Amino acid sequence: MPSTHRYVVVLKPTAHEDEAGYTVTVPALPGCVTEGDTVEEALANAKEAIEAYVLSLRDRGLPAPPSDEVVTSLEVEVSQ
Repeated sequence: MPSTHRYVVVLKPTAHEDEAGYTVTVPALPGCVTEGDTVEEALANAKEAIEAYVLSLRDRGLPAPPSDEVVTSLEVEVSQ
């Protein structure tokens, strides 16, 4: 029976001389990194990477780590 896990993903734009896209990391899963040319592709690749990571843990008898992170944003006004 499948179980559902929710993880925070961080997308960072990557802009090199001849390419652009997004690098995605999953803070709760060390080493879980992927990329994509668009946000949609990067998120789809992240989903696959997370699934593979969690299955790898399960195959080794290890639990999937919980994601207890809270993500929000703050607006900060800096005087000139």
